[in-house]
Amino acid sequence: MEEGDLAAGKSIAAERGAWIVFEDEAGQSMAPPRPRSWGRIGQTPIVRVRGRGSGRVSMAGMACFKPGRRSRLIYAIREYRGRKDEPKGFGWRDFRDLVVRARLQLGGPIVLVWDNVRLHLTAGMKEFIDANAEWLTVFQLPAYAPDLNPTEGIWALVKRDLGNLAAADLGEITRAVKRQLKGIQYRPGLVDGCIAATGLSLDG
Repeated sequence: MEEGDLAAGKSIAAERGAWIVFEDEAGQSMAPPRPRSWGRIGQTPIVRVRGRGSGRVSMAGMACFKPGRRSRLIYAIREYRGRKDEPKGFGWRDFRDLVVRARLQLGGPIVLVWDNVRLHLTAGMKEFIDANAEWLTVFQLPAYAPDLNPTEGIWALVKRDLGNLAAADLGEITRAVKRQLKGIQYRPGLVDGCIAATGLSLDG
């Protein structure tokens, strides 16, 4: 999203009384992310984890902003356990349903900002966007620009705490992810901090 696009998005949001919603996806396997910690000088602390077992937890999140309103986080989670015919992650219909859920929860029009991954560009998604133009406007971030999406900051907060988790199974990771995301939902200041970190301003 270039500066002109952001200005256009803010203008449309102001005209429609819309929320500006940034969407992004992330995932976590059984291998924990690498965290930072404290340790004795010259003695790197090591936590051994099994890291065995197949599976992945997929996360789709929406950081939602509107001047004068409390910032919101809306998310969906899907487990993949490596079973036959089980979807490995989200499909375009899952993204469609998440957008619809966001509209219902936010109670108004949406200016949606997301990247140009393949599932965002499917024919079905394009038809859905065109059919709902009265309440949905979509802007695409430029390729390889995660620093412009505040939802990336949400994933950083989640994975920071997962780095201290030596999970025994995929279910434990899923529960930890849900716990972290729900905690962020109740702390809108964290969501505000994520957009501040991008350098974007939604005021004015």
